[in-house]
Amino acid sequence: MAVSDARLQELAARLVRVPGIVGVVLGGSRARGTHTPDSDTDLGLYYRPPLDVGALNALAREVGGPAGSVTAPGEWGPWVDGGGWLTVAGAPVDWIYRDLDRVARAVEDARQGRYSFHAQAGHPLGVPDFTYAGELALGLILADPSGELAALQGRTRAYPPALRDAVISGLWEADFLIGVARKAVSRGDASYIAGCLFRITGICAHALHAAAGRWLINEKGAVAAAAALPGAPERFRHRVDALFAGVDGDPLHLAETLDAAVDLVLETADACAMMAR
Repeated sequence: MAVSDARLQELAARLVRVPGIVGVVLGGSRARGTHTPDSDTDLGLYYRPPLDVGALNALAREVGGPAGSVTAPGEWGPWVDGGGWLTVAGAPVDWIYRDLDRVARAVEDARQGRYSFHAQAGHPLGVPDFTYAGELALGLILADPSGELAALQGRTRAYPPALRDAVISGLWEADFLIGVARKAVSRGDASYIAGCLFRITGICAHALHAAAGRWLINEKGAVAAAAALPGAPERFRHRVDALFAGVDGDPLHLAETLDAAVDLVLETADACAMMAR
């Protein structure tokens, strides 16, 4: 069974008493109402340095048992920079750090149409910095004594038009990747082509979400979510699956797969143009 709403509210109230924690946001499927009994519960711990890791560890052990612990900021990488995987009342609860000042900068960059993908363990496509804005937009604030999170969330509710245009323009990279992937066909370099296709389809999924004015904050389920958008290319998910099925090392099949990728990218660009009107 998942942790109850009342227990989450109680936990959030205790978390914001830890020096450095500014607010707590419920994220993931629980915030969107799509969770199952087996889903993890994700809590974003928005902090401003210095974070009292010792006090946070003590709370983690109190609510999660002797095995409960958290990292120092930065131990998980630059963009998912730390936290802890706890078991609370028999259910998985993830604490995930978010540096509030960094989040605020990412929100402003998104509003201005500036974004980049960043390397991060566990995120093979990379983390787009507008993920921070999307997390706030889609999250449920549980504790926010200063009101800073609510103010930032208000700036993320509508998908920024400048970001929409920039992400759609990013489809140029998909065209470029198809070109460089073709150079690997004669060598039968299936792994390299598969890597190019993964990024191509991820870029397309992001562009379709941007055109629809929808935040996309994770690679997991991105293709299925894009396929479900009104106006997405016909049979988008099936065609993406077919691309990867064609990566078998046979140069003829690899060439045909890249030809199919060209068609999919072109249709994605056309769909984005129509959706963004």
